[in-house]
Amino acid sequence: MRFVQKLFAVVLFFLGLWAGAAVQAQETGGRVVLVLPFENRSGNPSLSWIGGSFPDTLNKRLTSVGFLTLSRDDRTFAYNHLGLPEDFKPSRATAIKIAQQLDANFVIIGSFNVTQAAGTAANADSATTADATANENITIQAQVLSIDDLNLSAPVQDGSTLNQLFNAENAIAWKVARVLDPHFNIAEETFLAAPGGVPLPAFEDYIRGANAEIPEERLKRLKAAVALVPDYAAALLALGKEQYAVRDYAAAAATLAKVPPGDRLALEANFYLGLARFNNANYAGAEEAFGFVVSRLPLPEVVNDQGVALSRQGKDAVAPFERAMEADPSNEDYHYNRALALFRRGDTASASREVEAALKLKPEDKEAIDLRVRLASVPVGTKLTANADSSFAPVERIIRVYSESSYRQAAFQMNQMRTARLATLPPAERTAEDVQLGRDYLSQGLLPEAEGQFNAALATDPRSAAAHAGLAQVREMSGQPEQARKEARMSLQIQANAGAWVVLGRLDYAANQLDLSSGDVIQALQLEPTNAGALALRQALQQHGQKVP
Repeated sequence: MRFVQKLFAVVLFFLGLWAGAAVQAQETGGRVVLVLPFENRSGNPSLSWIGGSFPDTLNKRLTSVGFLTLSRDDRTFAYNHLGLPEDFKPSRATAIKIAQQLDANFVIIGSFNVTQAAGTAANADSATTADATANENITIQAQVLSIDDLNLSAPVQDGSTLNQLFNAENAIAWKVARVLDPHFNIAEETFLAAPGGVPLPAFEDYIRGANAEIPEERLKRLKAAVALVPDYAAALLALGKEQYAVRDYAAAAATLAKVPPGDRLALEANFYLGLARFNNANYAGAEEAFGFVVSRLPLPEVVNDQGVALSRQGKDAVAPFERAMEADPSNEDYHYNRALALFRRGDTASASREVEAALKLKPEDKEAIDLRVRLASVPVGTKLTANADSSFAPVERIIRVYSESSYRQAAFQMNQMRTARLATLPPAERTAEDVQLGRDYLSQGLLPEAEGQFNAALATDPRSAAAHAGLAQVREMSGQPEQARKEARMSLQIQANAGAWVVLGRLDYAANQLDLSSGDVIQALQLEPTNAGALALRQALQQHGQKVP
């Protein structure tokens, strides 16, 4: 794929992983998926926005279970290189060309139809409003085109009332995942309970806004989506980026700061938050936002920008520029920035070497030429200082483009390498790490990811009480009380643990069996007196008059 080899090297540099894991990760392929907009067969052009919503939802769900999905930007790249318009409806042959342009292993194609529910009066205008009702039904069909063997799968189908569109798309995503991976073992209910669902009007405004060609229409629609659902992370990110694009930096910073830090979109949101703050001369705030991204995924462009924000505050930025440069030696800006930072230190010799490296990459770079001349004209050890009266006042270069594709690819490679590393561990350690990662995902509300990790732990050790307890919580959160009880009891049969007792306690509480719930809480607190879930449940029971020691 575009950028994959470069990103793979970047991730290896920052993680410091050994060669064996890298080789295994490179060999783990065949999971790159392109989802195309679904065809509108309703006969109502105003519903075409629904077709554009399928890549958004399916990308999220498939990414959550270990596939590398390609973004709208990737699709646009391929269309441009093939000379296709953005709204082109590709044939099977053209879909193969698009996939080959992007090195995709699979393409998801599909269609949908919207009809009036039986027994209701037809209203041709009803579907043009954002307030869709349960009187309209949507039917969906999807197929998987394998590029590796040029095979088109049998159709998978689903449907619902139109106001349950998000659930229908999650259900189709689950069925598609089973076609993509015959060993896929995440429960359908887990997909349906995955985060991101919003009322249909907000979803429509977000999709229409994200795909609108006119900036004013994008802003209008995205603001409407956020007005309906103030914590809608995807809409907040899209709105903040649009506000940044029209140079309303104060509004962009305010919007982007609302994306929850635990959301997966927080990385991209904080990159643009950093840029918005930087453009408002809030350099400390920019450093903080860039630092948030770097702490989780140290892409060189973000490390560079963190260094620029440091430099604007008069702080030494040699270290971040060096990290960015070593991760991507082919970027002349990183060499130039490090040369300036070294000059500010007074290390003129090293600065000269760096500026020469920059000019080797881009000989016509006038600013780098000017810097070389200045370095040659000053005594060794001279420090570059800010001087408003000087005609020579160079500044470090900030990178203003965040590639969502680069982020997805880097994150995918990191997951691949982590999987490769886990495979080298003794079974007990591998199980423990899978369980801990599952718990981390649970704390973020990422149910498909959590279930995948608990299933991986149980594949290694079927008698892992912790994995069964984690799976019990997934089942509880995805609305499967009986399955949750089964997993919790299985966990307790293997080993007494507070987590399983807490799940049983919440289930009994929800069933209004308060005496049983009290007993569950007592068991949990005896094993783990500070368990937050048990303490919260005890308080709820006490408010209902239950005496829980």
